[in-house]
Amino acid sequence: MPSLDVVSRINFAELDNAINNTKKAVQTRFDFRNSPVEITVDKKEKKLALTAQDEMKVKALREMLESSVIKRGIALKALSFGEPAQVGGGQFKIEAKLKEGLEQDLAKKIVKTIKDTKMKVQASIQGEEVRITGKQIDDLQAVMTLLDKAGLDQPLQYVNMKRD
Repeated sequence: MPSLDVVSRINFAELDNAINNTKKAVQTRFDFRNSPVEITVDKKEKKLALTAQDEMKVKALREMLESSVIKRGIALKALSFGEPAQVGGGQFKIEAKLKEGLEQDLAKKIVKTIKDTKMKVQASIQGEEVRITGKQIDDLQAVMTLLDKAGLDQPLQYVNMKRD
């Protein structure tokens, strides 16, 4: 039986490229001259931190990063930004959570969405993935279209499509 996996992954190489592009753009901007700016990624904790001299600059840094992320093909839904907060030394910081992997609540919502359509497919949660099996490839493609239009708050990718 044909099957596919629904996952949510971030390409960290592309994220690093987007961060490097943002750092280069910061160096060319006049309003950031002589202003310390820092962008750090914690891949284990799945967090991103932007630090700048004042609130306006940290917001501009966020916009520049978002633009670079989009250009590198990463969905903005993969980043969940918080509000700017003041840290020591008059610096401002924005933290973003990197959404990778399907959490249980989202996986259950995906399975429920698929079952509510009464399509001839089976969906099962397997860790941070949802496996979908059906008798026809067309059914799996219909599920992919359905999930793309479902308006979920996390980007989805479809991998391991197997035909029998």
